[in-house]
Amino acid sequence: MKVIAFNGSPRKNGNTFLLLNMVLKEIAAEGIETKLIQLGAQPLRGCIGCLRCQEKQNQQCVLNDDKMNEYIKEMLSADGIILGSPTYVAGASANLHALIERAGLVVKVNDDMFKRKVGAAVVAVRRGGATTVFSSINYFFLISQMIVPGSSYWNEGIGLAAGDVEHDEEGKRTMANLGKNMAWLIKKIQP
Repeated sequence: MKVIAFNGSPRKNGNTFLLLNMVLKEIAAEGIETKLIQLGAQPLRGCIGCLRCQEKQNQQCVLNDDKMNEYIKEMLSADGIILGSPTYVAGASANLHALIERAGLVVKVNDDMFKRKVGAAVVAVRRGGATTVFSSINYFFLISQMIVPGSSYWNEGIGLAAGDVEHDEEGKRTMANLGKNMAWLIKKIQP
């Protein structure tokens, strides 16, 4: 069993990274392999709507000048996927949104290839707009026929400067509960 997490923040060790690691710590404690990929400031572009992935149906995006196909392959090999983003003008980071756009279309035109994988959103926020990011990520999971576990609150951590989320006690509990619930669910649905 394996869970792959993507840090959509350009800040490699910032609040989104810390929140993702809180979740992954609980998942790893349950004996599930975890991996964190830093999307950060990598050059990733959004979907261009060419629909060539639909023509080819080879589980890949035809744009091959970045690491997107590597990321899609990583997600396909995992039982669980966590997408993490800071809140930018009440939206996900551009790189995370590019991943959602391109992977989302590849998934749909390849017979919903992420169907029944477990997916969770993790959002870092200074104050407002996080629920929009949370919803946007969950829309990707739900249209991909994935299973979304809950936690004790929305999967959000509050903080501005790197490390501030470490002082958000409710956010830390939410991440720990999310990790436990995700691990439990993955173990329940695995044959």
